[in-house]
Amino acid sequence: MGIAGSAPGVTDLRALLAALDPEIDPIPKRFLHVSHEKARTRLADALMMFREAEGSTLIVDVDGDDVQGDRLLWARITLRVQSSLTAVGMMAAVSAALAKRGIPCNPVSAFLHDHIFVPWDRRDDALDALSHLTP
Repeated sequence: MGIAGSAPGVTDLRALLAALDPEIDPIPKRFLHVSHEKARTRLADALMMFREAEGSTLIVDVDGDDVQGDRLLWARITLRVQSSLTAVGMMAAVSAALAKRGIPCNPVSAFLHDHIFVPWDRRDDALDALSHLTP
């Protein structure tokens, strides 16, 4: 995929909220904080990597055997509407809808879609909250 001069996608908030089309990834995720050196060795396994001064954060799939009893698992909900990087207000509306139900969220915006990470055990409630979000 080439580099685009402007961000494609929808910018109108009403249109974005009407077309969110959230989808839950069936594989739980984990956030890891690792050294920059360790991040290089794990990068191929990472869904996302972000560098900070103190180290790198990776989001990785959790192996099925690794799920039992883990309270720090996250579900990725992909908002399948093709949102623009310049859209205003969509994440605020999404996070407010989740906050009303006491659901923490960690948003990640990619070039074409936004992704919300919610606690694994609250994923169905989060999906329900998003399905009731209206423009």
